[in-house]
Amino acid sequence: MTEPIGEALAGERLDRAVSLLTQTSRATAAELVAAGAVRVNGAVRTDRAARLAPGDELVVAAEALAERHRAGEPRPEPDVELEVIHEDPHFVVVDKPAGLVVHPGAGRIEGTLCGGLLARYPEMVAVGERTRPGIVHRLDAGTSGLLVAARTAQAFESLVAQLAERTVRRGYEAICWGVLDDDRGLIDAPVGRSGRRPVQMAVTERGRPARTFYEVRRRYHSPAPASHLVCRLETGRTHQIRVHLAAIGHPLLGDEVYGSGRPPPGLGASAAPLQLGRPALHAAQLGFSHPISARAMLFDSALPADLGAVLAGLS
Repeated sequence: MTEPIGEALAGERLDRAVSLLTQTSRATAAELVAAGAVRVNGAVRTDRAARLAPGDELVVAAEALAERHRAGEPRPEPDVELEVIHEDPHFVVVDKPAGLVVHPGAGRIEGTLCGGLLARYPEMVAVGERTRPGIVHRLDAGTSGLLVAARTAQAFESLVAQLAERTVRRGYEAICWGVLDDDRGLIDAPVGRSGRRPVQMAVTERGRPARTFYEVRRRYHSPAPASHLVCRLETGRTHQIRVHLAAIGHPLLGDEVYGSGRPPPGLGASAAPLQLGRPALHAAQLGFSHPISARAMLFDSALPADLGAVLAGLS
């Protein structure tokens, strides 16, 4: 990769410039510099604190960069902040913020929850799958809330089995467009890959069984019809709540994939409090049996500030 240094990067440290241009963490950028994989004006530079000047030509060895992308394995990332709700020698429960990716995948290999967990609990590297050590279940990047990860192989096996047996309690709070008629209901519809958009999910006969229970906590009518729901998953398909609510005509606020994500036209400035940069979905409750003692464990997470602000803007 070759990049001429313009005014925007003039004066920046070499490791920061490499990080910005390759979309990797500062730690990875520093490793590339230290390994001699970075040249400035044709000369190898190993001083990560060196400052760049306008017109400098920065070259990062494609092979070295590709090697890090090929690995696809999470690395300890101390810079990833974690809000730990509970920890013991066997598992940890974290409250994930919206925007944090759970584990490396297509288009994202760093800055993940998995990397943050490895930095704090290095023993997880030998637990579960190599590309997502310790991870028992996932939340979408835009979904906030509770997630459990295993610190030992025994805990991993137990938690995975509980998920398969559908004994894990997973409760979500959601804010959707429109007013639902029934106080509670069950959406029972198979979810699978969309035939028209393979990167998305859809209700389809070719999908796997999926059941979402919902209960209306409160209905709103101004500045636009909306409902605050509590949802419970019996199954855990990818994007299940988002797909199911969209399928019955009530997509989540802020969901640009399965709904417009925007308020109905004509609301103008009055709809400003309803604007969200992510789907209005929060994993508020998580319950399971302790993987060793079998004691009942139940954790709760309060609605985050951005979703609270949306509710405050409704009446």
